[in-house]
Amino acid sequence: MTTASVDPTTTASERKPHTGLVWTLIVLAAVIALVSSMTVWVKRQALDTDAWTTASTRLLENDQVRGALSVYIVDQLYSNGDVTGRLEERLPPDLAGLAAPLAGALRQPAVTATDKLLARPRVQSLWEQVNRVAHQRLVAILEGQPRENVSTDNGTVVLDLRSFIIDVGAQLGIGDQLDQKLPADVGQVTVLESDQLAAAQDVVKAINALSWLLGIFTFLLWGVALWLAHGWRRVALRGIGTSMMVVGLLLLVVRRVAGNYVVDALTSGGSIRDAADATWLIGTTILATIGWAFLIYGFSVVGGAWLAGPSKLARSSRDLAAPVLTDRPGLAWTGLGSAFLLLVIWGPTHALHTLLGVTILGGLLAAGFELLRRQVVAEQVVVLPDVAPAPSPVPAARQMQP
Repeated sequence: MTTASVDPTTTASERKPHTGLVWTLIVLAAVIALVSSMTVWVKRQALDTDAWTTASTRLLENDQVRGALSVYIVDQLYSNGDVTGRLEERLPPDLAGLAAPLAGALRQPAVTATDKLLARPRVQSLWEQVNRVAHQRLVAILEGQPRENVSTDNGTVVLDLRSFIIDVGAQLGIGDQLDQKLPADVGQVTVLESDQLAAAQDVVKAINALSWLLGIFTFLLWGVALWLAHGWRRVALRGIGTSMMVVGLLLLVVRRVAGNYVVDALTSGGSIRDAADATWLIGTTILATIGWAFLIYGFSVVGGAWLAGPSKLARSSRDLAAPVLTDRPGLAWTGLGSAFLLLVIWGPTHALHTLLGVTILGGLLAAGFELLRRQVVAEQVVVLPDVAPAPSPVPAARQMQP
């Protein structure tokens, strides 16, 4: 059994064809994957109504955000609800002069009461409905399909939270004819100005397109890199997995660094900063999920490439699994299917919550498992060395012959 000798003058690039091109494609795919992750995050977080509603509900459940919102609502009611005048109407004439100081004294208790009110399931359900309807109409406008209750007068997009403020005021006991007494612009939140609307619509179109195209292009680059890495695909596969983990780490770092910058730029500190920080973390939850998904998938790819590698520990692991993989493949596939089913039920990544994602991940897992199984089967075939045939025994009669 002979072994081909390796020419010591052979360069690494000759032993590994297309080395530079393969690594260039892997790095380029990682950069595109990073940009693609940002577009996917924006699409899923800002343009998906279910994700937006879930995030807005979590915001109201957060103590810092709810406290800041309570202050805003009370400020709106005090500024436009004529709280002092209402107290004068209810106080005896000789005590009417106490209305103004009493209104001031009741301001902070009103904030506390509003905070407790916003924590109630009924109010949170109302908040969820308001955000769902508003987001559906906002996305319709950004996609060029205007709807009622989200106005675009003079090109300005305005969300209407007036009904929510009136409902809270009614439950606080100051809602008598509040709808007629509050100015029309109370609770009107301007989202986009006229000079921003057209640009925002173009950005939405680009995000909808890029979220798919960039992801497909990333997989194509990885596929081409593996195809070119003939003879050293396991090394290239480890490189792809490592690049995926780097992308995941970068997304998590960007989330934290960008969050600090945005919060510091928009707030001056104190409770408002705490609320803004909580808002950023909740609003970028999907970005963090994408980052962790890249880490998990990258680690799985690197681990699979290592398990199929030549190291002593990898060989021992394959030998340990050989009896099941070679003699009882049905049991091995059943175990893999059960593990994947539990993974889908757990759903640590968004891809495991969609039919397309489950199909793609399941197919890749099955393909990798079958390649590993075939490798283990091939390694269990014992090749006996060539042995010269033993000489035929000489009959005893012929040995005694003179």
